[in-house]
Amino acid sequence: MDSTKRAGVGLALSGGGYRAMLFHAGALWRLNELGWLPKLTTVSGVSGGSIAAGVLAHAWSKLWFGEDGVAENFGKEVVQPLRKLARTTLDIPVTLKAMCIPWRSAGEELALRYAKHLFGDCCLADLDPAGPRFVFTATNLQDGTLWWFSREAGPNGRVRLATAVAASSAFPPMLSPVVVPDPLGSGRKIVLSDAGVYDNLGLDPIENQHAVVLVSDAGKKMKTEENPHRSWPLQLLRVLTVMDNQVRSLRTGSLLKAFKDHQFAGTYWATYSDIENFELPDALPAPVARTHALAETKTRLCRTPENVQEQLINWGYAACDAGMRKWVDPAAVPPKDFPYPGSGVG
Repeated sequence: MDSTKRAGVGLALSGGGYRAMLFHAGALWRLNELGWLPKLTTVSGVSGGSIAAGVLAHAWSKLWFGEDGVAENFGKEVVQPLRKLARTTLDIPVTLKAMCIPWRSAGEELALRYAKHLFGDCCLADLDPAGPRFVFTATNLQDGTLWWFSREAGPNGRVRLATAVAASSAFPPMLSPVVVPDPLGSGRKIVLSDAGVYDNLGLDPIENQHAVVLVSDAGKKMKTEENPHRSWPLQLLRVLTVMDNQVRSLRTGSLLKAFKDHQFAGTYWATYSDIENFELPDALPAPVARTHALAETKTRLCRTPENVQEQLINWGYAACDAGMRKWVDPAAVPPKDFPYPGSGVG
């Protein structure tokens, strides 16, 4: 797309289980303080990022934005529900329940849990039309393409928000698939899995659409193994991990090159970022050894200790602040402290 035709602000929230959900909660917290939430045109969520985006979408009509663009009740309406969910283990109970009910997939069971804990019967079409366009992506296992759920997506708008978020976070093979009717009315079923299989950053709905692109990345890097397993199944798993890591690296590299070439404005922050690389003398203290430990938090939907929750939120807040003040909003006032000052980043 011609850069002159790009408009608005897009925000991408990556996958990464509860780790990503909490890291993005901190990033959204800082974006709210900076008055940037009302400026968002599109919010794209993947997997754990879709949970955070879903809660923001569900809460949007309840947020009280002042003239400065700051919602004073953001903590109550967005952070508190996310932290409540982070106290609940979903992945193992959902998998076991699905094994006992063969006619219901784990992904469909996951949707029921999201409805119970977060979204109720809210449909995509019920989301506040005055808010940003929220896009929840999933991977179509039938043709390998990216599937979009949004309020404006025709018949897809009647899909429940819980189903869209579950499809986006249906990590294979244990939490996958989610099956939905073809919105074109063909009568066939669409079989969906975690969006991270295709694009863990959630770039597709925003990268070539907006003048400003903000990316919050809580994806986990592949670990080095000095002696990879030689058995066929474990070797295959390792090969798939290498392929996934390569795709993510290419996506990230392409994004950073686009920033460098001024194809669009924006910034990128990640759990693996070194805050010193932003070169801000007043950035919040985030020693890289501690933040890298947080980046290694397991990619699961399982109960997260209170202190780890606060540290992940603090780190997302600090990383977003550094990225925004360095590259997007340099006139912004630095934060006085972390959202949870006593926890730091570990």
